Amino acid sequence: MSFDELPAAGTIRRAPTSTIERTEPIRGVEPIELLRRVPYGRLATSMRALPFLTVARHIVCDGRILLRMHSGFGHHEACDGSVVAYGADNYNDAASGDGGDLWSVQFTGPAEIVHPCPEQELLFGAAPVSVNGEPFAPAYLRVDPHFVTEHTLNF
Repeated sequence: MSFDELPAAGTIRRAPTSTIERTEPIRGVEPIELLRRVPYGRLATSMRALPFLTVARHIVCDGRILLRMHSGFGHHEACDGSVVAYGADNYNDAASGDGGDLWSVQFTGPAEIVHPCPEQELLFGAAPVSVNGEPFAPAYLRVDPHFVTEHTLNF
């Protein structure tokens, strides 16, 4: 059985190239567009053979996800050239009492260290002042999404 044939609790989409293929979207919105609705997500990969998650700020540019994270931990270097997973959701909306549908989106694909142009840096908005008491030093990754998983909780 190939990866494309595996059953899943959510929807899995495999892109034939570096872009997400056109399929039935959630509520009329493509999964990558859902990321525009929230500013932060979680990056997952392994470092020294151990799995880790780290928070990252994201923007969507040309069908790819650009991430900004703190460089002080070296997470960006561990991800460079590796396949990573990046996920975001709107689950905090449930705590606010919004009452709307909840969703989560996860992308899996290769990551590489990049240097965004000034216009892209502006899209990220203000950076944190510090991370764990250390001055924030930005590092940027681009994730080229190949597999997409999306889940919705409808109320």
